Amino acid sequence: MKTLFQYNWQVREDWYKWCEDVPLKELLRERTGGVGGILHTLFHIADVEWSWIRGMKGEPDFQESFDGYRSLEKVRRLDAEFKPEVQNFVNAWNDSMEHQLMEEPGNVRFTHGEIMRHMIAHEIHHIGQLSVWAREMGREPVTANLIRRGLGVIVG
Repeated sequence: MKTLFQYNWQVREDWYKWCEDVPLKELLRERTGGVGGILHTLFHIADVEWSWIRGMKGEPDFQESFDGYRSLEKVRRLDAEFKPEVQNFVNAWNDSMEHQLMEEPGNVRFTHGEIMRHMIAHEIHHIGQLSVWAREMGREPVTANLIRRGLGVIVG
């Protein structure tokens, strides 16, 4: 599970670098599907990841909207602010945490393991959307390949 979080973080950083060469107007353009445009999607990915971690820790959620983060620099800064807490939680993950419960309003409960796997799938889903939008713009998307990212275990 930790490997897939590391993969998502690497791919997200690659997308931030990819965005550096794209005009802000294109990053903010509303697109079909997802939460809006490219930059809003990157904001959403970081926000959701941090929000779930905070929820599992029993801490308050982030309540700000994308309106205050409508630049690549601001989204990256917010992500960098969230990341240490997220990384600490992920790096501390162990099997004993798998079945701990988080309760949402309305007596809805999720296990921490279910939430962690959802967070991984959530980001991968949105990265796929970014890839489609990149191709619609006539640009090569960031590679989604997990191979050659230095995340594998070398045996023997």
